[in-house]
Amino acid sequence: MSEYAVRVKNVSKSFNIYHEKRDSMFESMSGFLQKKRNSEVLHALDNISFDVKQGEIFGIIGPNGSGKSTLLRIISKIYAPGSGSVEVNGSIIPILALGLGFHPEFTAVTNIYQSSILLGFKKDTIDSRVKEIIKFAELEKFADIKVKNFSSGMLMRLAFATSVLVDPDILIVDEVLAVGDTNFQEKCIKTIKSFKENGKAIIFVSHNMGMIKEYSDRAMFLNNGKAVKIGLPDDAIAAYGDFCRERDKRGNVSVSYTHLTLPTNREV
Repeated sequence: MSEYAVRVKNVSKSFNIYHEKRDSMFESMSGFLQKKRNSEVLHALDNISFDVKQGEIFGIIGPNGSGKSTLLRIISKIYAPGSGSVEVNGSIIPILALGLGFHPEFTAVTNIYQSSILLGFKKDTIDSRVKEIIKFAELEKFADIKVKNFSSGMLMRLAFATSVLVDPDILIVDEVLAVGDTNFQEKCIKTIKSFKENGKAIIFVSHNMGMIKEYSDRAMFLNNGKAVKIGLPDDAIAAYGDFCRERDKRGNVSVSYTHLTLPTNREV
């Protein structure tokens, strides 16, 4: 078995962005017929290469719009890379945007089954763990309630509990610890540490530099779709700090997170 859980080689990804705003009906009609004139190419990722070992926690940091979410979606097989390749050794579960694609009209229990089956797990495996998932998520009183009635914190707890208790080989986490109470966050951290001890790989994105520093074995600073720095967490955080200070000098609006100043743009 390969010592690498995930290997990303020379991955690039671009999107065509269409501008549809028209000032008149004539412009709307002509724009519809000539849409390519009102589009631009967004280069979300540019020749990204790295690997994540089994039993490693790999952090990803960078400003909003740097390509972090796009990268996670490519590793998770939600997007195909424009070029390059991603090799995944083992089962993988992504917790992206506070959910696993939960259906709002389904109950918590039904969503556990649906999400787990779609992720490739057998029904008998889910049968043996569904009660434990509900208990871990602290949703015993809400197991038969449609998730459209859940708060964002409840959805996060359900997504995390479903992901870790079906026991994947690789866990991808996108800001999952940004929502929820302190007690549940501590439970999540304890579970992530247990994953690492059992040889699982974890890739997680966070704007919390303290968490990246404390829990990551290595980290990558991503900016404008490029891997600026890959190495020890302190080194990646330092490179990010240099970027933020330089950006502030140019007069960009920014917001403070922990000891760093992080720019505020929209994530790609």
